[in-house]
Amino acid sequence: MKHLLNKSEMARLLAVAITAFACVCMWGCSDEVSFEWQGRGNAKVVGFVDDSLVIVGDYLFWHETTERWNGEYLEDDGTANPRLCTYNYRVQENGPRWCDSIVEENASGWFSGQLTDSIIWGGSLTGSFKMWKIGEQPHIINPKISYDNCSVEFKTKSVKQWLDGRFIALGDKSLNAGGDSCQYAVLDTLSGMLTYKRLDKDLEWIKVCDDVRAWGKDVYCSAPGEHPLEGHILKNNIDTLSSPLIFSRGIFWGKMIELRASICRLEAKAIICLNPDFTWREPLKFYQNDEVVVDLE
Repeated sequence: MKHLLNKSEMARLLAVAITAFACVCMWGCSDEVSFEWQGRGNAKVVGFVDDSLVIVGDYLFWHETTERWNGEYLEDDGTANPRLCTYNYRVQENGPRWCDSIVEENASGWFSGQLTDSIIWGGSLTGSFKMWKIGEQPHIINPKISYDNCSVEFKTKSVKQWLDGRFIALGDKSLNAGGDSCQYAVLDTLSGMLTYKRLDKDLEWIKVCDDVRAWGKDVYCSAPGEHPLEGHILKNNIDTLSSPLIFSRGIFWGKMIELRASICRLEAKAIICLNPDFTWREPLKFYQNDEVVVDLE
């Protein structure tokens, strides 16, 4: 048996040597890898700073081709280096006001929405939650999770400012969830605690809201009216205006409000839309030296 094993081992070593010799003679037995950057893309509006500046996020695309020593070709694509920029959306300017990017080999999930007037969020509340403030490096937290009178989570669609310096997280239709399902969650970024909850009596009125957030001690709500294209902006369950506004669904973007594709500002008891002819849902294009650098079509 020992003699047979030696023969088998010798045969294996001989096969390896022949293969290695063939590699050296024919291809050098090494893979050739070519890598190229393919420019930025997937531009997305992620927020509005004020009535002139918009926040846009995008990624740098790459393509890699590997030619294997045996003649096989492998191709791979991906995104890297997420970037955050601010542009003037009222007046076309020569490129962005400000841009910054971070180095990340495989980047995704950075631009889920607007947290405050100058911070966007991404990632997952139940995993790695990302916060990126204009002019600063991103912060990432891994929230600890607790439950208050509910046990069924929801997929987070929106995170907005809330009472006591915290943030409210909502699902697509979580406010109207019944049974033991959680209706909203509160994120405390200082303690890193995320608490899923059901609405108490003081907050049951926000069930009608399409979007909700807090300014200071006041809760604001965008609610549909009795007729199509009719809506209300409620403050602590009280209508802020004497008559309904013309919009089907209001969305809060930092300090601004999107009403029927117009970006407006809320003041005391008035909604101010500085340029009613402008609608941001028209394709936004930003130029630099007459070349489009961001196209949001």
